[in-house]
Amino acid sequence: MKKIGRLEFAFLLAVLSCAPPADGDVIVGKPGGRVAFRCGLPRGSGPPEWYHQGNVVYREDARTGFRQKCQLDICSRITVRQMTLEIRDLKETDAGKFTCKNNGGSEEHQLIVITVSASPSASLQLGSTATLQCQVIGPNPEPEVRWKKPDGSLYSGSKDANLKEVARSDEGTWNCTFDYQGRQYGETLDIRVIAPPPAPVTSRGPGPNPPCKDCGSPSRCFGGPNGRPVGPSPSPLLGLSWWMWVVIGVGCLIVLVLVVFIICLYKRIQRKKRKLRRMENSRQLLMNKQYCQCDRPAAAPKPQQRRLREKRSAPPRH
Repeated sequence: MKKIGRLEFAFLLAVLSCAPPADGDVIVGKPGGRVAFRCGLPRGSGPPEWYHQGNVVYREDARTGFRQKCQLDICSRITVRQMTLEIRDLKETDAGKFTCKNNGGSEEHQLIVITVSASPSASLQLGSTATLQCQVIGPNPEPEVRWKKPDGSLYSGSKDANLKEVARSDEGTWNCTFDYQGRQYGETLDIRVIAPPPAPVTSRGPGPNPPCKDCGSPSRCFGGPNGRPVGPSPSPLLGLSWWMWVVIGVGCLIVLVLVVFIICLYKRIQRKKRKLRRMENSRQLLMNKQYCQCDRPAAAPKPQQRRLREKRSAPPRH
């Protein structure tokens, strides 16, 4: 019984290994976007390995548990969280089949990259020509695409919508749709219609005679008010109008007044400096003068003054 059980278990593993991969999700993305695939295999069978078009893009080392190195461009934009594979900054080359594998089997997912664009741009001028392009990358063979107008009606023609004369009804959201494995997918494109710039208006005088380029002679061109000749307006001097020349003249006048004021102020300050310098020199000369003082003994008092002093100092007689 044990041998039979082992044989049955080995046969079951062989059947599982040879079984076709299960169908997974179909994800539609556009360049520059982000998509995610969810692996539906049981978690207990080990961490999944991810393949893109048969090439390994994610695998963990069984001993260390770290991610093994990958040299493909898509590997630097892949992040795996448990059973989910995320791809950021999507590119057209990322389209195709993604397969997750572990001991429980394998599961295939399909990534479709769809690109919609308008030529020359998404902002179209009224009455101009434009082309709306829709490209689906991934399925083999490439599915047939259809354009839906903003009003919901189908565009009859090729996969590229050629607008020979853009109208106001073309403004809005266009939808590029396609069928894959019994389901419908699509991507939208917003179109804006703008009015063309107005044409330049040329001035014409009343009457049958067209305006002439050279109206130097009054007898050549007429039609203006009071019989005056109609001709081109005089061109501004050096490309500047009269009011700009007035502003320039006023500015130059102000600058000239400021220069004269500064020169006068400078001369006044210089005069004051010279005056102060002269006053300081004169004060210094007065302070440096030395007056003559003679050192001689005092003169002896006169005889009469001496007698008078002696009389005053003598005591009175009795």
